[in-house]
Amino acid sequence: MVPSHDVLFVTLDTLRYDVAVRELDAGRTPNIARRLTDGAWEKRHTPGSFTYAAHHAFFAGFLPTPAKPGRHERLFAARFAGSETSTDETLVLDSADIVTGFAALGYHTICVGGVGFFNKRNALGSVLPSLFRESHWDESLGVTDPRSTEHQVAVAIERVSALTDGHPVFLFVNVSAIHQPSRVYVEGAAEDSLETHAAALAYVDRSLEALFRFFEARARPTLAILCSDHGTAFGEDGYRGHRLAHDVVWTVPYGQFVLSSGDR
Repeated sequence: MVPSHDVLFVTLDTLRYDVAVRELDAGRTPNIARRLTDGAWEKRHTPGSFTYAAHHAFFAGFLPTPAKPGRHERLFAARFAGSETSTDETLVLDSADIVTGFAALGYHTICVGGVGFFNKRNALGSVLPSLFRESHWDESLGVTDPRSTEHQVAVAIERVSALTDGHPVFLFVNVSAIHQPSRVYVEGAAEDSLETHAAALAYVDRSLEALFRFFEARARPTLAILCSDHGTAFGEDGYRGHRLAHDVVWTVPYGQFVLSSGDR
């Protein structure tokens, strides 16, 4: 599949598995549902309980793990001795991270940032974006802009469209809209809640459609990975937020599918 395919990796920052499933079953995320295999989210466990930890693991090839017993082979891996989840089907890259590994295979790597760990305003916020050949962030892409996903999609499409060298693309987008403050998506809401979380997801679904259609129109097919990096708590067992060990934080939705011209 690689390098015959572009790669689109989208993380829906903070999205809970239970909310993702509920909204899909209710028909409120039709654009995502249309692309997911069998029209359903896969239940997985994240390797990190907050954005920085989870994405470090993702970029080392440790994507969310299927939420069932077993030794689950990985899609991508950075080579290291003794790996028990790298098989003949795993794309093993001779690099410390898969972004650098894809670049070595000839991919043009692009990061469209979202939450603060991608804002490049300080050393910590530059660690993850610095893995990419080019990275983009401004306040219109962050958590405080209620139209952030639309802006992120516009940047992503503009940057990929500008490439003329014919190389495959590895595009990463960290969708920020579902992260707090999600109350901006429910008129009159005074605080974040499961309702505002769901409303943010519905907004994201509408906004991602243009990105899906863009890649479906490209000559090269696209391997798409769509998942959450972690969930968040809204009072369950007294917990609020994330960076904590609760099931609503550790359990995330995952989807993997191919976008191609035949899908138009």
